[in-house]
Amino acid sequence: MSTYPEAKIPSALFDDPERETRWRTRFTAPRVSLPDWARDAPQRSLYVSNFSGTWEIYAWDRDSDDHRQVTDRPQGTFHGTLSVDGREIWWFDDTDGDEFGSWKVQPFKAGDPEPAVPGTHPGYPAGLELGSSVTGLGMSTDDGVTVWVVRDGGAPEVLYEHEQDGGLSAMSWDETMLVISHSEHGDSRHPALRVLRTDGSEVAEKWDGPGKSLDALEFAPVTGDPRLLVLHERRGKEELLIWDVVTDTETEIELGLPGEVSADWYPDGEALLIAHTQHARTTMHRYDLDSGELTELATPPGTVAGASVRPDHAVEYVWSSAATPSLVRTVSATGDDRVLLTPPGERPPGTAPVTDVFVEVPHGPNDAVHALVARPEGAEAGRIPTVFSLHGGPHAADEDRFSAYRAAWLDAGFAVVEINYRGSTGYGSAWRDAIEGRPGTTELEDVALVHDWAIKSGLTTPALSVVAGASWGGYLTLLALGTQPERWAGGVAGVPVADYVSAFADEMEPLRAYDRALFGGSPEEIPEVYETASPITYIDQVRAPVLVLAGDNDPRCPIQQILNYLDRLGEREIPFEFYRYDAGHGSLVVAETLRQVATEIHFAQRAVGLA
Repeated sequence: MSTYPEAKIPSALFDDPERETRWRTRFTAPRVSLPDWARDAPQRSLYVSNFSGTWEIYAWDRDSDDHRQVTDRPQGTFHGTLSVDGREIWWFDDTDGDEFGSWKVQPFKAGDPEPAVPGTHPGYPAGLELGSSVTGLGMSTDDGVTVWVVRDGGAPEVLYEHEQDGGLSAMSWDETMLVISHSEHGDSRHPALRVLRTDGSEVAEKWDGPGKSLDALEFAPVTGDPRLLVLHERRGKEELLIWDVVTDTETEIELGLPGEVSADWYPDGEALLIAHTQHARTTMHRYDLDSGELTELATPPGTVAGASVRPDHAVEYVWSSAATPSLVRTVSATGDDRVLLTPPGERPPGTAPVTDVFVEVPHGPNDAVHALVARPEGAEAGRIPTVFSLHGGPHAADEDRFSAYRAAWLDAGFAVVEINYRGSTGYGSAWRDAIEGRPGTTELEDVALVHDWAIKSGLTTPALSVVAGASWGGYLTLLALGTQPERWAGGVAGVPVADYVSAFADEMEPLRAYDRALFGGSPEEIPEVYETASPITYIDQVRAPVLVLAGDNDPRCPIQQILNYLDRLGEREIPFEFYRYDAGHGSLVVAETLRQVATEIHFAQRAVGLA
């Protein structure tokens, strides 16, 4: 039983029934992910939905339009895929959200799940590639990464293992070659690639050197075709190349687009579907490999969260904007665009759009910090309560996409400022990597610049400013409360790193490898860097009340290091509240999400004097 001050969970966030229903509906309204489909049976698909009240996996037979819930676990299920013939569904089975487990398999139509690959050990997922006669499987543990190959239904054989972080990235269409992403050079944030035949013999190796990542996307979807689509960053941003792994020759693809890109193959291997990201928005294009012609696909302004090309060259994608909830759409080869998959029930209500703010910075590598700002609809002119919502990752970004979380804050009368600080993706490699060796305090310099802008522009004041975030955003929240105490009226830290040395000792090994690469070593090797970056170092400077949320089974931000922080906070007279829940790094249960969001906003309202 917790001895910490428990968070106050309101039975309702608003007295007005209409407003209360509206914010809850944005979370409870049925939503669906981008459907996957079986390679050789594309009429059989798989998607994830919250229809049952928990995010679970659903099977969809497109011929009969039959939809069936496949998994039903107390804490939900998020990772699944189909066998190439569509006869089996694979899904990852962990324990209460701890992300550690094994793959299960069951029939597409119905049946009980069974262990998918007997003879392998459990772990954190590190890649899965399914073929008609070959299966590749990767698992990560505290001892490192192991990749197995199963050929023609035989026993699993170890194809690759190493103490450094890595995993399985791709398999050739003819199932003769597998691609390993590895960090044997010691930097898991900038991996190298190794191509192996299924008997373990090496085909090719590619590494661009220190500080430059290579990411294997997919082999060309043509039997016998050795071309591998790869993301590189040789010119300071993510771009594409095609690598013939047999001849070890490559072709860089220069598209002339100003932002960063990713891609997928068209089914004939003659064109690429390009997803282009710039300033938190996405455009999609078809790129013909022979002619070099780049043709934009017509999509509304906003963000494409995922896209893929069907055998008939139709492109299926998930689109949303800050104002408009997500839709699963399809655009045919002739350009006809329509909604593909509509979940039952009413659509969630929309909300306010975001506007762009670019705040000039005195430091490199870019000339401005990009922030997205949303104001409550009907808000009067003048200074208003504002939440500075810091994204996780840190290698991620806030985008012009729909967020029920952002909308709830707006309904509560808060302006929302989302900041793509140094460390964020989509703004070039140098911006992303600028936090190396100095994480935490670097990002908060950018947060401070945007906060200064918000005050000078008349949006808010320090007494009306709340800093909030989850995961890396929760870490930055606690660090901000200790290093920038004069700026904040309160802080909301979800699943944060609070005591970095303790977190490093308890977190999953892939994250330890990530931290060693980000910080420049382990806490034993560079203790002063970890001390500077750790929120617990500055706990005596915290002045504002803080709400901390944590999951009992979180392998990323383990709970003991959070309790260390709360113990120290409890020695002072600073008010704080603690919300502890039985899951991992977040929850897939909609009711739990609602409780957490209501608790966060209710806490922030009290911090700025609204309740």
